[in-house]
Amino acid sequence: MSNLRQQFIAFSVATGVLRFGQFVTKAGRDSPYFFNAGMFSHGATLGRLAEFYAQTLLDSGVEFDMLFGPAYKGITLASATAVALAAKGRDVPFAFNRKEAKDHGEGGVMVGAKLEGRVVIIDDVISAGTSVRESVDMIRAEGATPCAVLIALDRMERSGKDGALSVHSAVQEVSQTYGIPVLSIGNLTDLLEYISAAGADPQQAQYKAAVAAYRSRYGVA
Repeated sequence: MSNLRQQFIAFSVATGVLRFGQFVTKAGRDSPYFFNAGMFSHGATLGRLAEFYAQTLLDSGVEFDMLFGPAYKGITLASATAVALAAKGRDVPFAFNRKEAKDHGEGGVMVGAKLEGRVVIIDDVISAGTSVRESVDMIRAEGATPCAVLIALDRMERSGKDGALSVHSAVQEVSQTYGIPVLSIGNLTDLLEYISAAGADPQQAQYKAAVAAYRSRYGVA
């Protein structure tokens, strides 16, 4: 696990965004951990999160011209990431969408810079891929090119239901469908390595077996 990924998992745990216990996911699965990016709700934590997004994007080597944040969580994430990128010497425009078209003023569903060039979609996680599909359609409709998706945590889970699980995760399906890379600051493997490390918090380490079993049941390589 890279140092940046290690720092991100530790940061997520320290802020209570990543928690261990018994949770039910959106897919109805009993999960031993829960990641809620909505809990990055203070200026300092959002600023630090944006630094992780920005550095991950810069380290990826992906060539990009601007950022796009799908409503609603993506709006804050793309905005904050643009600020963090500027602080690192890479000042790029960003845009986001409204859920409903505005019928006065400038009108339409798009807000911010004009979508053009190579666009990175910024979001928290990918579940069913609906947000990405809508974002790709909007970006292409404006004549721009979606070049990557950047998320905070890749759960690395196969989509579908027990007995009919896909061989691919939602992240892999998005990448294959649109032919673009999906980047993540951290993933399930990083999380498991974090709680398995020597010196790990005993309260967190006790979930090692449960997380490993969850990955064995639902995970992809």
